[in-house]
Amino acid sequence: MSEMDLFSPLRSLQWVDRTMLRANDYNPNKVSEDNLRLLTQSILTNGWTLPIVVRPDYTIIDGFHRWTVSGREPLLSKLGGKVPVVIVDHAGDESADVYGTITHNRARGTHLLEPMKAIVKKLLDEGKTVQEIGKQLGMRPEEVFRLSGFTREEFLALMTEDVGGYSNAVIYKKI
Repeated sequence: MSEMDLFSPLRSLQWVDRTMLRANDYNPNKVSEDNLRLLTQSILTNGWTLPIVVRPDYTIIDGFHRWTVSGREPLLSKLGGKVPVVIVDHAGDESADVYGTITHNRARGTHLLEPMKAIVKKLLDEGKTVQEIGKQLGMRPEEVFRLSGFTREEFLALMTEDVGGYSNAVIYKKI
C-alpha cells in the first residue's frame, strides 16, 4: 500500500448491518467466553472505538470478535444490528488479507506483569473496589489479589469492607 493509500480505509468508514459481514476461514485467533464478556463490557464502557476491517465483499479481515459480540445482547439492541466497518481492498490478493488478519492480532501485544501490578495497585489506592476492577478489567478477585501487592489479610479486608464483614454460613441439607 503506498503512502497515498494510508487514509483510504478511514475514508470508507460506514455503519452497516452486521448480517452483511462474514467470517474469514483462516483466522487463528481464539477468544474465551470470559474475554468476549470483557470485550462487551469494554464497548459498553468506552463505546465502539475500533471499526471492523473488511474486504470489499465484507469478509472480515480484523474484528471477528467485535462482530461476534455485536450479535449478542445487550449490544445487538443498543447498536440496532449495525457495526462500523472500514474497507481494505488488497485487489484480490488473499495473502495480503491473511497478513492483515495476523498482523492486526499480533500487533495488539500482551500485558506485562509489572505494569499490570502497578495499574491494579493504583486503582485500589484510588478507592476503586475489587469488584469494579474485576468487572472493568475482566479479572476474578483472585487475579486482582495476585496483582495488588496486598497481604491476604489486607485483601480480605478490601473484599469485605463494602458488605460489613463476613456473613454467617448457611448449611443446606437434602431432605
